[in-house]
Amino acid sequence: MKKNGIILALFGSLILLTGCAKWIDRGESITAVGSSALQPLVETVAEDYQTNHPGRFINVQGGGSGTGLSQVQSGAVEIGNSDLFAEEKSGIDATKLVDHKVAVVGIAPIVNKNIGIKNISMENLRKVFLGEITNWKELGGTDEEIVILNRAAGSGTRSTFEKWVLNGETAVKSQEQDSSGMVRQIVADTPGAISYTAFSYITNEVATLTVDNVAPTDENVTTNDWQIWAYEHMYTKGKPTDLTKEFLDYVLSDEIQEKIVGELGYIPVSKMTVERDWQGKLIN
Repeated sequence: MKKNGIILALFGSLILLTGCAKWIDRGESITAVGSSALQPLVETVAEDYQTNHPGRFINVQGGGSGTGLSQVQSGAVEIGNSDLFAEEKSGIDATKLVDHKVAVVGIAPIVNKNIGIKNISMENLRKVFLGEITNWKELGGTDEEIVILNRAAGSGTRSTFEKWVLNGETAVKSQEQDSSGMVRQIVADTPGAISYTAFSYITNEVATLTVDNVAPTDENVTTNDWQIWAYEHMYTKGKPTDLTKEFLDYVLSDEIQEKIVGELGYIPVSKMTVERDWQGKLIN
């Protein structure tokens, strides 16, 4: 009898393990990769989702918009986070991806707090990043060499900045960083430094510049008075299903859009009074 009991116990354990394996195979874990500008939002919502849905896991990683788009296109991940429309990225077939716009992000020039200026014209901002202006005294600031810090190639933040500030030209060669947080820290610690980052990464460690006397605020983004902004996209390969669909629905729910999106420095899409297509043209 004891031997039979052991066999039954082992058989029961095997059924339990098999059941667990089937539970795992149902896709209760997904991965979202890409934009570092969008990463804080996705991480925060993922934590909130997991708290309310025990046993379901959302793995969130950075790597830049280019990585997010290429990884979701290849099927390596379920969600590709991007500051760019898929149509803007070389090597990406946008027809195979489904776009889920989850927020809008403003992008602002950030500078070391001791450069001595608060406003810059769009023309001069362009000249700074093209290497045509090299000292802050040329702009009425301190006699300090301008130190440019760029995001790495493939960054959606960089592409957006170059599109709207440099008219599509490439910034002068300079130090590059993958992480928005690291960009902010280097600018804060480096005399004469300038870079750019999403509103959600701006802290009092750095100063922002107004451009043509327009301040980088959410309100100015919603009206397009501040033009350096981008949609935040979460792309899927085809229509999402199962946990991927559930999570995206959660991100886009009124509760999350109102409770988390705005609090983290992003702008809910519903707040926008204008709409742009992938080419940057306003849609009436």
